[in-house]
Amino acid sequence: MHKIYDKWPPIAKESYNTDLVQADFENVNHIVFAGMGGSGAIHDIFSAILSKTSIHVNIVKGYHLPNTVDSGTLVVTTSVSGNTAETMTVLESAKKSGCNLIAFSSGGKMERYCLENKIEHRKIPMYLSPRASFPAFLFSMLRVLERIIPIKSEDICESINSLEELQRKISYQNLVPDNPSLNLANWLTDIPVIYYPWGLQAAAVRFKNSLQENAKMHAMTEDVIEACHNGIVAWEKRSPIRPLLIRGNDDYIKTKERWDIIKEYFEQKNIEYKEIFSVKGSILTKLINLIYMLDYSTVYLSVISGTDPTPVDSIDFIKKKTE
Repeated sequence: MHKIYDKWPPIAKESYNTDLVQADFENVNHIVFAGMGGSGAIHDIFSAILSKTSIHVNIVKGYHLPNTVDSGTLVVTTSVSGNTAETMTVLESAKKSGCNLIAFSSGGKMERYCLENKIEHRKIPMYLSPRASFPAFLFSMLRVLERIIPIKSEDICESINSLEELQRKISYQNLVPDNPSLNLANWLTDIPVIYYPWGLQAAAVRFKNSLQENAKMHAMTEDVIEACHNGIVAWEKRSPIRPLLIRGNDDYIKTKERWDIIKEYFEQKNIEYKEIFSVKGSILTKLINLIYMLDYSTVYLSVISGTDPTPVDSIDFIKKKTE
């Protein structure tokens, strides 16, 4: 697992320079991204990129397409394994709806279904596991959907360069105290609650998922602004929870004020917390950089706790019951 994570920067670069045929759908004003787990985390990034455009976005992590799907909708289904039951159900529903449709997988049932039904499909290689394949799918999809997703090529290059720079700091070949991923792994005890601002939700949710899958530990996420209206009350009682604050380098001024207030509250209550800041750059650079650093920390944490990060027996149990 750690060897694959070390290769994320070259995998990202190779994937963006893919020879996969670009999609060319016209008059798209609504995109539905459907996928679970690691695939769903990729879609969260696309949603963040599109959040400042006029394109309406829905994220489906389940079985049902929204009723707003029409001829101006593009449905993007992603299943790294190609066998995800929920995503296959969405794919079949989308086929019947008459919308634009494209699918991404490493093969499996999804590839076969697309071939049989003449649906656009792009095959992307899987690296060890769906979660470890994150940069391969993200950057391949950015290239394939380049005519639809309004993101500058310099932002893509910036994000890959940031991965290369970060890799030198967090790699297992740099086991020093100021390795940020190793440092975070040593701090992560008990159950973390991950606070995030709205724009960085994709990184927070991905981190929670990776803690659960790689380190086999419980974790929670909370939007920092929403938490001030409910979740903060839970800190009035002591519990085996530790707050982790994921902050944007250029958060909205009111969000920065809220971070300061929450930190003041934690300090008054003698609650230990840790802050993680994004790098400067585009939303893609911020998110992919955070995800890389946070994901690598879950691999270190699994080593520290004597846990093999690769197998996910519980997920396999569920899949066998639902396929």
